[in-house]
Amino acid sequence: MKFAYFPGCSADTTGISFTISSEYVAKAIGLEMQEIPDWNCCGTSAALLTDTDLSLALPARSLAISEKMDPTLDILAPCAGCYASLKAAQHYARQSEENRKHIEDLIEMPYEAKGEVVSLLEALAQPEAMELIAAQVKKNLNGLKVASYYGCALVRPASICEFDDVENPQSMDKLMELVGASPVAWAFKTECCGASGQIASPEASRPLIERIFNNAAANGAEAIVTACPLCMLNLDMREGEINKNRADKFDIPVYYFTELLGLSFGASAKEVGADLHFHPATSVFSRYTETKEAPEEVKA
Repeated sequence: MKFAYFPGCSADTTGISFTISSEYVAKAIGLEMQEIPDWNCCGTSAALLTDTDLSLALPARSLAISEKMDPTLDILAPCAGCYASLKAAQHYARQSEENRKHIEDLIEMPYEAKGEVVSLLEALAQPEAMELIAAQVKKNLNGLKVASYYGCALVRPASICEFDDVENPQSMDKLMELVGASPVAWAFKTECCGASGQIASPEASRPLIERIFNNAAANGAEAIVTACPLCMLNLDMREGEINKNRADKFDIPVYYFTELLGLSFGASAKEVGADLHFHPATSVFSRYTETKEAPEEVKA
């Protein structure tokens, strides 16, 4: 499996644990990620809110460079925000020849909108990748109860993202089951965490995070698992702050799904970046110190 790789701006900063764990998993299963040369910020919500053409041009430029690099490759975007921006620009270009030419005029280079934009979660949930993952499992997570948190950007708008299910997505759940964890049924899989509103309007946004933790805890989750650097940052960073005003404190570590895949492969917390979290997250790694048998069957 080979993809053109769009790292995104958070890859070496706030999303460093995602990068470390993604590269660990990719190397283990033979997933090749060829970085797009001279890629630029996708613009995410800031560009969308300020200038529509800018919100198209920023992601489209990187997509066009990817086509020039290798037109046969699909584009892999681990970050959910980057995925949403790239996917939206691609979708716009494919709607009409007029739109595609408008994109070319904006970025001043050819763009045919050939390769598909896929999230890392989508790529790893494909049957071929799941077979490779199953073959690497050394530690069965043995019923670890996890709340799979997809957030907004991976699934909406449904007409553009075309994810497996906009209200009840299953990709992350299947990957967690594959390595022995037990996804809980809960009501906040795709609820918003507040995104950048956590900075701009914390009083209005903090309750959104607290509701996510409340529902995860009420349904027995021992950990929350996500695929979005912004969701991860908001939940991981704010858990301690929210606990200051609560008698019943939350103690639910938040992980990237790739960190738990890495754990099942035998990685230490440091090897997948779990030692870099705000809320202590190494306890689950300590829990699986002995090698377990891998799950017998790949769940498609």
